[in-house]
Amino acid sequence: MQIRKNILSLFIAFCACGSIMAQIGEARSSLAVGFNGGVALNSVGFDPSIKQKWHVGPAFGVTLRMTSEKYFNTLCALQVELNFARLGWKEDIYNGKDEPLPDTYQRDIDYVQLPFLARLGWGREHRGVMGYFLAGPQVGYGFSEKTKRSEVWTTNADGNPDRPNGMYAQYEMPLKHKFDYGITAGAGIELNTRVGHFMLDGRYYYGLSDLYGNSKKEVFSRSNNGTIVVKFTYLFDLKK
Repeated sequence: MQIRKNILSLFIAFCACGSIMAQIGEARSSLAVGFNGGVALNSVGFDPSIKQKWHVGPAFGVTLRMTSEKYFNTLCALQVELNFARLGWKEDIYNGKDEPLPDTYQRDIDYVQLPFLARLGWGREHRGVMGYFLAGPQVGYGFSEKTKRSEVWTTNADGNPDRPNGMYAQYEMPLKHKFDYGITAGAGIELNTRVGHFMLDGRYYYGLSDLYGNSKKEVFSRSNNGTIVVKFTYLFDLKK
């Protein structure tokens, strides 16, 4: 919980700094729109922990960018996206003796996501290369889920899945909290040309909400998404 508070405090400080810079900079009023696409690598921060591999899924959507100010060499903008992302978790399964098993399990959860990103850029504003940093809050809604499980399913003498610490309740647990929210931040590079803006960036999303209940009577005290996203974006100017 303290980690989540620290992340939220850092984000508020970043936004406050960007707001102050925008108030005393050179005015801009450019508007660009386009699309994005990439890959999302997700894991769920379960507590008690569950061994996982990266869950790999698609991530794509539409992007709107509004550039408002330039403060010295820093270009300030607001970037809003409406995205689809397939998240979830993929288990790296061992038995109670910590031996690898042939069992496989994957949960796919489809989300619609809405990030609001403050963006600071440095470099060539019109023709050339620009580097940038972005951060902001993100909300999402899990509207669909699906399970993939191997035919081989190792059980113990009681007929339950043979897992470390006896953790197998997640297999029968549907998503409880469909609403997801957290903080995302990343950095990238942009090529500005006559025909538009081409961007490549990497981001990390830290979920401040949980997939399941986290009270003392629940199975997990924590179950939040953590996502690495690598994404390509193309924007064209509606207004310069």
